[in-house]
Amino acid sequence: MSRLINSSFSISKFINVIAIGRNGRFMSSDLNKTDEPFKVENAKIEEAETVDVPPPPTEKLLVLGGNGFVGSHICKEALNRGLTVASLSRRGRSSIKEPWVNNVQWHQGDLLSTDSWKEALKGVTSIISCIGGFGSNSFMYKINGTANINAIRAAAEEGVKRFVYISAADFGVVNYLLRGYYEGKRAAETELLTRYPYGGVILRPGFIHGTRQVGSMKLPLGVIGSPLEMVLQHAKPLSQVPFVGGLFTPPVSVNAVAKVTVRAATDPVFPPGIVDVYGILRYSQQR
Repeated sequence: MSRLINSSFSISKFINVIAIGRNGRFMSSDLNKTDEPFKVENAKIEEAETVDVPPPPTEKLLVLGGNGFVGSHICKEALNRGLTVASLSRRGRSSIKEPWVNNVQWHQGDLLSTDSWKEALKGVTSIISCIGGFGSNSFMYKINGTANINAIRAAAEEGVKRFVYISAADFGVVNYLLRGYYEGKRAAETELLTRYPYGGVILRPGFIHGTRQVGSMKLPLGVIGSPLEMVLQHAKPLSQVPFVGGLFTPPVSVNAVAKVTVRAATDPVFPPGIVDVYGILRYSQQR
């Protein structure tokens, strides 16, 4: 012990060496020269910080029907998350007069005419479809079924990684009154689950509420939807009643649908398959 104390290498210097070593710094062979290594190390750190690192690749999201009620909220949500966003619809650019609209790549095309829109798939990593409509049974099947099936097949051929389809909850007896609508929806769901067993997500909301732009008017659908959502989300057993149970499906806000949809389209760990309205409500409350 006396040899260590009497040597030129004191205990205090030994402690300094240990501390410096733990910080990942290396000293010269002369342990008495402690200033020089710090200068070299600091120079190395400063140099490393100035190296240009390319940014990570940007996810490009294509929203089918991005100029509609639900689609516009999805576009806005995706832009807020820093995504590159494009929209494809028959009308093209949205009529909404808000700044975020200028940040969307608007494409015009008809999903029933494949040649008019395939160019919009270039560089797309994920797709969200809000395509749907009402009319005669044959028209509803084409819009809700055939158009979406065309999009799903084209996306799979192009190598798009994920596809999210906004379908509709079962409303019991209403399904029979809108046969073409629901048959089209279910046909598109089957195609999606077949083509995208690991990257396909189907959302089945019921009534979607929020402020809806109709021409120059704004309809505050949340005035009705929000109270019903608060009440019916706790009445899940009623939704299991045969034939009429679907009428007790709780409404969900358009913001919640947009949040969950964008997450499903971009989060690789989001589970594939069908998400019902209760799942949408649950996922929308997560950060």
